Amino acid sequence: MDLTQILTFASVTALLVMSPGPNGLLIAKTVPTSGRAAGFANIAGFIAAFFVHGTLSILGISAILMASATAFAFIKLLGAAYLIWIGVKALIGAWRGGTPPVEVQAARRPRSLRRAFVEGFLTNALNPKVSMFYLAAFPQFIAASHAGIGSAYLLVVVHSLINALWFGWMVLMFAQLGRFSRSTRVQRWLKGVTGVVFIGFGLKLASLRQG
Repeated sequence: MDLTQILTFASVTALLVMSPGPNGLLIAKTVPTSGRAAGFANIAGFIAAFFVHGTLSILGISAILMASATAFAFIKLLGAAYLIWIGVKALIGAWRGGTPPVEVQAARRPRSLRRAFVEGFLTNALNPKVSMFYLAAFPQFIAASHAGIGSAYLLVVVHSLINALWFGWMVLMFAQLGRFSRSTRVQRWLKGVTGVVFIGFGLKLASLRQG
């Protein structure tokens, strides 16, 4: 796997991580009442869940790639369709405008670090979009590099690092970032860029050939 492939994956992943979602909402709930340490424990839980999703996706894709060219073509087109669907949905959201700010209910009592970790893990582990993203994105990198499981886990590490950097910054700068991330203008811009990138990524995956 070359640097260009890694940077391409990192760019798409960064947009996915930065888009508003359940991880950001959990950080928003945790930090004001339980502090920065609990927020970082949430992030540790997110990362642990990435490796669970990644392992399941890697094992499944590896079996498919070894099975037949027909199976590879099926998962490739399914993944491409999913990425394009994400892109189209994001563009529609950008066209319609940003979503209204979400009121976050504070916890009744501070979370322990263990509880914060478990909450972060379950939030990510129970989110099927993570596995769907891996299933859609991994084939073009695994097939192109022939490096198999090692390269796929490298992508999981890249995803985890981007997640840690983004949400770590959110924990440290939550008061300012909370208003910024809910800005209608910012949401429309982010959705528009995400839509274009994911549609292009899906079209690239659809044109990929096995081997």
